[in-house]
Order: sequence, then structure tokens, then C-alpha cells
Amino acid sequence: MQATNVTFASGAVSGEGVVLHVERMPAGTVVVVDETPFHPVDHTWPDQPGDAGVLSSDGERVAVAEAVMAAVSDAGEFAVGADIPVKRGAEGWTWLVGHRLDGEAPAWLVDGSGVRLDVDAVRRVGLSRGHTACHLASLALDLSVADLWRKDPGTDALGSPDFEARANQSSRIHEDGSVDEYRLGKSLRKAGFDTETFAATLSEREDAINEKLAEWVASGAASRVETDGPSIIDRRRWRCELPEGEAVILCGGTHVDALSAFSRVQVALDLSDPQLLVMTTKVIPAAA
Repeated sequence: MQATNVTFASGAVSGEGVVLHVERMPAGTVVVVDETPFHPVDHTWPDQPGDAGVLSSDGERVAVAEAVMAAVSDAGEFAVGADIPVKRGAEGWTWLVGHRLDGEAPAWLVDGSGVRLDVDAVRRVGLSRGHTACHLASLALDLSVADLWRKDPGTDALGSPDFEARANQSSRIHEDGSVDEYRLGKSLRKAGFDTETFAATLSEREDAINEKLAEWVASGAASRVETDGPSIIDRRRWRCELPEGEAVILCGGTHVDALSAFSRVQVALDLSDPQLLVMTTKVIPAAA
């Protein structure tokens, strides 16, 4: 079986392909196609949900609940999501996009059959706005706390001290927003971050982030996904031409074409637990 080629990086939400494999599993049936516009949820960092949509052929249709990562070994072992036992790109394994159906596959969906693939485009664009806004918010957060480092933690895509990389423990993207959690524990303090001053100036930091986000949205900066190749395991990067310079972040998700897609991006910071910062990002889309 060949690695799945993907077209979602270009913004595609429809396409045609040939079914390579149909795997019946306890959680439903997983269908692998040679090429797909569906973006799968990443099994190692599941920040952006997998696309939903429809597979169809000759007037027949079946719903795709979610696109997932899958892999098959040279020995024929088929695994999905968190059950994949090897790291991405491991020798002896082929990497795939699976289209998970709720229940059995219909009789017409068999190996070798041609299918049309249509992603839920409204949901996709909402997730793309949420993912781009998530990156913008993290860059603005790094800028807002740059003065709180006593040691060099490394730099982010704009050259700021990289709070995001040091402290982020989870990120969950949804349509038109995201929720990120940052651990503010002993290891971060040892790394040179002034957590006490941060806590005492939380509202000022939030204001600074939102001011920067408003500036970036007003710029209408170009945004795109750049890819090293067509397969699901080829590296992809998000690029955005911000006023401070071009930001480049390794990212397997989907994104908007320009920040003109937003009317507003705003964050709220919550430090109810002094050991855990929760940043909630919300998007107001630009008027159609």
C-alpha cells in the first residue's frame, strides 16, 4: 500500500480517489483512499480535529465521522491513531489517512472502487480560522511576557523568548477558537521565568496580547501552508507575513489565506490555578 497523498494544505475540500483498503474496527470502519482532501487529527499532538464529510459514488453516499491517522506495517499490521506503535516515518511502515465511518461500510465501498470525497467546508473554514488564531495568540503571548525571562529559553518564530515552547502542555482547536494550557510550575521558574510578576500583571498582559492581535488583524497579512511534498508525512509549515516579519511555524494543520478572514481575534487569560495558565482564544470572522 502507498502512503496517502493529501491536498488539504492547498485549501482543497473536495477530490476524487481510489479506495486502497477498508478496515473493520470496533470503533467503526476505516477507509483508506490513495489521495484525499481530508485533514486527519494528529495522533501525537491532537490539537486540530479531523475533518468530517462524505464519500460518494454513483449516487450513493456515506458520512465520514472524522479523518484519522493510520499506518500499516510491511507485515500487514494495520493501526489507527493512538494505537500506532511506532514513530512517524519509522521504517517498515506506510503512513495513511483513514476516513472513519460510524458502523459498517456500504457494499459499494470496496478496494479498487473510485470515490468522490467532500469535506464539510463550513466546519473546515471554522477550524482553519481557529488554528491560525491559535498561532497568532501564542506569538502575541510570547511578546507580552518577553520581559519576564532572566535566562534565554530559546526564541519563537518572531524572535521573542519562547514561552509557548517552554510552557504549553495542551492545545485544543475548535471552530473559531482554541484553548491552550500552560504549566507555570517549578521547572519554568528554574528556566528563568518570573511567574510572580506575571501573576501580578495578568490583566496588563492580556491587554497587550489583544492590542497586538488587533494590529495584526488590521494588517490583513498573507497566511499560507507550505509543504515539502504531497504525502501525509511530508513536513508542512505555516507562514504569515506579520508586520514584525515573516513567522514560520512547523504545523500539520489547515489555515486561512490571509488575516483579512478575521474581524477580530481576542484572548482571555485565566490563572485561577496559580500553576496553570489557560488562554482562551475567540474569533469573530470577517463579514462575508
